[in-house]
Amino acid sequence: MSEKEEPREPAEGEAGARKVRALDPRSLRGLAHPLRMRLFQTLRQDGPATASRLAEKLGESSGATSYHLRQLAAHGFVEDDPERGKGRERWWKASIDGMLFDHALYTDPDPTVRGAADLYLHEHATMHTQEVATWLGTLRDWPEEWQRVSDLSDFTLRLTAAQAHELSEKIHTLIESYRDHERAPGTEGAAQVRLHLHAFPRSTG
Repeated sequence: MSEKEEPREPAEGEAGARKVRALDPRSLRGLAHPLRMRLFQTLRQDGPATASRLAEKLGESSGATSYHLRQLAAHGFVEDDPERGKGRERWWKASIDGMLFDHALYTDPDPTVRGAADLYLHEHATMHTQEVATWLGTLRDWPEEWQRVSDLSDFTLRLTAAQAHELSEKIHTLIESYRDHERAPGTEGAAQVRLHLHAFPRSTG
């Protein structure tokens, strides 16, 4: 299981300049907190910010965001952005582009690691739900062309575990092939686009 940007939660990974980190038990425990995960996601998606700006955006106190940013820094997820800091104002930025989540963390013999894995995955699902709800709530604020191309499709297929893995890998590869468009300077009409991939079996009994 892997995470892409943003559990295959989403897997965020690509060769080259992108920095992708494999989570281990220690770093997972350091990240698996609802506010820390939201702070990290916000810095990745929206760019560098101060603790006070993040607090305002997320509806938290600056004391809480400052504390959890320091914890994220201690585990290597965020770092100072010295190019933006002025005087006592401390700016933070994400130090990596994404994580890889190994399913072995979910079955680790240490119950604290399993608990952190549970929280991490459920919080990702919650953030995805919130992102979709935000889009639906602001849909009319976007140009018609963006309203038309948004997609909330779902599909049901009968597959083996190996086939499901192959399908996910192919989808990830296709998404990564669009990174070149992301790096193109001054692309007219471009916007940050979020893609969620959820693939899981369900009981039909």
